[in-house]
Amino acid sequence: MATISYLTTTQFDFGAIGLLAGECTRLGIARPLIVTDAGIVASGLLDRLRDALPAGMSARVFDGTPPNPTERAVLAALERYREAGADGVIAIGGGSSIDLGKAVALMATHPGPLVQYAAVEGGAGRITAAVAPLVAIPTTAGTGSEVGRGSVIVLEDGRKLGFLSPHLLPKVAICDPELTIGLPPILTAATGMDAVAHCIETFLSPLVNPPAEAIALDGLAKAATHIERATKDGSDREARWNMMMAAMEGALAFQKGLGAVHALSHPLGALHDLKLHHGTLNAVLLPGVIRFNAPAVGDKVARLGATMGLPAGVDVAQAIADLNARLGLPPGLRSMGVPREALAGIARAAPRDHCHATNPRKATEAQYLALLEEAWI
Repeated sequence: MATISYLTTTQFDFGAIGLLAGECTRLGIARPLIVTDAGIVASGLLDRLRDALPAGMSARVFDGTPPNPTERAVLAALERYREAGADGVIAIGGGSSIDLGKAVALMATHPGPLVQYAAVEGGAGRITAAVAPLVAIPTTAGTGSEVGRGSVIVLEDGRKLGFLSPHLLPKVAICDPELTIGLPPILTAATGMDAVAHCIETFLSPLVNPPAEAIALDGLAKAATHIERATKDGSDREARWNMMMAAMEGALAFQKGLGAVHALSHPLGALHDLKLHHGTLNAVLLPGVIRFNAPAVGDKVARLGATMGLPAGVDVAQAIADLNARLGLPPGLRSMGVPREALAGIARAAPRDHCHATNPRKATEAQYLALLEEAWI
């Protein structure tokens, strides 16, 4: 039996942020907490959001979202939410701000501690419809968190865990490609490869969901065609539109689950002494995982190559590695600053990540370590 559901309402196009006031009114949000990061404030995008709010609306701001959102930041934002008497959350930024906003909306209406709601702790059933209303406004084209039912948070115990529930879906996603125009090339590339990884991993997942597979392939086709254009010329509106759609489609396909790339990138992202970008990690890990999974997925790797516009017989994993190089992304984990002695701990953590269960080929701790060694160049 396959359960298939698509529940997110999305406003998508250039100028969509102008619909924010109406969406707040529709959702009954009168006193929102805006969850974002310092970069969004400095870029002027927070001012654009404020201009789109209903006239006279009082909105408090939490701009302390870290690159990998933490439980500590959730609790700090939650305190501000309560001080303001807020009745909803508007999250603007990349996936980190949106994931943090989801966790704040959860904890604003549910008793602590946060860890009890993690997927690996059996927490999905503890998350109820009481979650505070959330509006998600992405400023990158990568995670697709604006249409996803999950949030990934680094807990105080050092684990980077997923929180998964349909109740964590934003009530509305406002996807305005105009907000990505100023994104620097390296972030355009890294977030874009995050979308590519999502499309590929969801397509390869063994769960039964043909609609999700079709969406994933469409997202991959868009990303493969436009990621280099968007990285080379950030003002290319057609490329920006297509990359934001690819990111959204990759996350819509999350219904099928992810795989070994994310089972590894999640604990890597939790390394305290490093600030590793999630999309860059996924890009670096993706070629090795494709090679590892190839024996278990039939003709699916060849279908990925065809979707990307590659000639028949081309090594898809190597084509991804070559794309990473053309985009200027790091060649491996060592160049990102990951110490080799950390790899064994990451390999131990990977089988306990919620994404491990939906990888098409079950990996042992030793095989995860081999994948990490391959990516440590």
